[in-house]
Amino acid sequence: MITKQYPVIGMSCASCSAHVTKALRALDGVAEVNVNLPMAFARVTYDETRLKPQDLARAVDHAGYELRIDADENQDVKGPQAADKPIAEGHAAERLIGAEATFRHGPAKRPSCCGGGADDVPERKFSPDEEALYNYLRLRSRAIGALVLTVPLMVVSMCHGLFSGQELLAFFLSAIILVKFGKPFFRTAWRLLRHRTSNMDTLVALSIGAAFVYSCFNLFFPQFFISRGLQPHLYFDSVGGVTAFILVGRWLEAHARYRTTKTVRRLVGLQPKLVTVVGADGSETLKDIAYVRPGDLLLVRQGERLAADGVVDHGEAYVDESSLSGESVPVAKVAGAKVMAGTIATDGSLYYRATSVGDDTVLAQIVRMVGEAQGSRVPVQALVDRIAAIFVPAIIITALIALVAWCIFGGHGGLTQGLLAFVSVLVVACPCSLGLATPTAIIVGVGKGADEGILIKDATALENAHRIDTVVLDKTGTLTRGTPRVVEAVLSAEHAGKDVNLPSVIRSIERQAAHPLARAVAEYYKEAPLRTVEQFNALTGKGVEATVDGRRYRIGSPDWLASLGLKPDTAQEARIAEWTQQACTIIALADEERILALIALADLVKPGAVEAIARLHRQGIRTVLLTGDNDHTARAVARRVGITEYRSRLMPTDKAHYIERLQQSGHHVAMVGDGINDSAALALADLSVAMGSGSDIAIDAAQVTLLTPDLGKLCQAIKLSHITVRTIRQNLFWAFFYNVVSVPIAAGVLYPFNGFTLSPMVAGACMALSSVCVVTNSLLSRLHKL
Repeated sequence: MITKQYPVIGMSCASCSAHVTKALRALDGVAEVNVNLPMAFARVTYDETRLKPQDLARAVDHAGYELRIDADENQDVKGPQAADKPIAEGHAAERLIGAEATFRHGPAKRPSCCGGGADDVPERKFSPDEEALYNYLRLRSRAIGALVLTVPLMVVSMCHGLFSGQELLAFFLSAIILVKFGKPFFRTAWRLLRHRTSNMDTLVALSIGAAFVYSCFNLFFPQFFISRGLQPHLYFDSVGGVTAFILVGRWLEAHARYRTTKTVRRLVGLQPKLVTVVGADGSETLKDIAYVRPGDLLLVRQGERLAADGVVDHGEAYVDESSLSGESVPVAKVAGAKVMAGTIATDGSLYYRATSVGDDTVLAQIVRMVGEAQGSRVPVQALVDRIAAIFVPAIIITALIALVAWCIFGGHGGLTQGLLAFVSVLVVACPCSLGLATPTAIIVGVGKGADEGILIKDATALENAHRIDTVVLDKTGTLTRGTPRVVEAVLSAEHAGKDVNLPSVIRSIERQAAHPLARAVAEYYKEAPLRTVEQFNALTGKGVEATVDGRRYRIGSPDWLASLGLKPDTAQEARIAEWTQQACTIIALADEERILALIALADLVKPGAVEAIARLHRQGIRTVLLTGDNDHTARAVARRVGITEYRSRLMPTDKAHYIERLQQSGHHVAMVGDGINDSAALALADLSVAMGSGSDIAIDAAQVTLLTPDLGKLCQAIKLSHITVRTIRQNLFWAFFYNVVSVPIAAGVLYPFNGFTLSPMVAGACMALSSVCVVTNSLLSRLHKL
């Protein structure tokens, strides 16, 4: 089974996505289908031994739409490329200008890709981003054109007696609008009819077609109704008004959809197109990024973006990583430091060796994950899909029932009122808003998370996070930095002698050792001058011995030194007891006679961890610390950050079992971790969160990755979930409420009580407004602070 993503052309409403989903699911060998309307793609999981991409394309084609297989397959090509060929052809975001230029200069034509008004597009196959921009520009042109003709059409239709022949002018104006701007609706409706399906364009084509034919009949054969005592009415204004309003609505909707994907486009645009490659002879050559290979030495100057992931070879600079991590403070980079594509050298220049290029960079992986998350679905979407699948046929039946009912019970004007009701019901029904309600909120939510340094891999995480009532946290690397640091040191210089520089002795000895604690101590005393070290000897599990300036020293645990007869004095014993209560690791320096120095090291709590835990508690969320460390250390760390519940000395399976017990008790549990030992617990939790600095296995197992070590991002992720779920509920309420209320009113249920009916023109405006409101509400959710 493999999962691939394919662009789908021709979808304009929820019914379209439902038809494409049904066509793909009908194939033997397809396990899962997810069709995303705003992003215009289908993600299909299928058995590649039983199905080929061409089979998927044929199934979608039979449903009346186009599934492109070449674009996706080209993106999935892996393996080494020839040295004279680029790894990639450049990002779509950099080619959007070409889409606009093609639009302006008149492209070669081919059949419509969008029944919403873009009746021809360039022969060259655009990327989805280019297609979105092109359709937006085409819809804008058609909407403005339809409005320009609709204004005079309204005037001559509503202001009677202006001049002789104004009815004929109304006929010609509406005919131009119908042929010039309404043609795509009829073409799409006919294409779908041949495949025995329908969508929103079917409703529009039926409504404006019926209004135009009825008005033409009344204009050229008025005696048919006059002889029966009826007044023949013309509804050419409804033809123009409905067409114009729907095109304006789809123009605004296309613009809003395009804005919802701006996070992905922004991320894609971070990678520079050109990069300076340094040759073996020191020469510098400006090359296209597509020709860069792992192992190349690259140069980035002040103010430039890094083009690939790599390791600094030499040079020093501060690098702004806020575009990827959300961290606003530039990070110092020196030789050996890792750097990422898309970040900016704000001060200084770097020579770095490329380790990952093209689709293998962290930036490319983030773009891919954000795109996949924006296209994923939440469980509530299944209800919308079921409704959308039967929506259009149900509306057509409702419109026909309204027409027949008016003809039977409407009296002399029954046929006229019935036709108006028929047209109004077809126009006012809007499956577009239903189809956009959930995915647009997900797209905006995932995008906002990426902007804040919160990488959400699955939309289900957004829905689950707002239910979380218990957060379980690992200690090392999650609450603490994960590396020991010196927190305090006490030196007994009077015992060592005035001629002995204890910091110098300690640094000189410890820099020879490979133990992490030794490196932390050497770093602490990095300003001290170095001495010559002789007869260095490392004793595993105990400490080190060495001779400096003719004197023998030992550095190690106080217990080891005590076993050698070097015991601490009373003051030193008090200090050791105090540090032990604080869960510090203690090492001591001694000469042949006494202990000369005590050094306390600890895995420090991360900045912001205390405030993050306090914020979770304010939200009513219970916090629990799980660690494999000893009880003393677990208690001390829990006390520092404000956690009252903790479990120590746990194996990886113990963490998973603890989360399982919480879930069985009815709790919704989030697990936050960063190590391989957390992967089982992460996979089991209702919401799994990995620290971006953690292991690849933990990150792969998690639904959410925090790209910075700031635990406060967890609080932001939970709040983002509340905002997104609230937006989805609001969108679905208004989408359902609109259709439940507007369709009966359009059919005329209020007419017997107060004489109110809904004209087709007003119905068209309401239909367009509903979709725009749903998308706008999703976009407004970006304004909330996390």
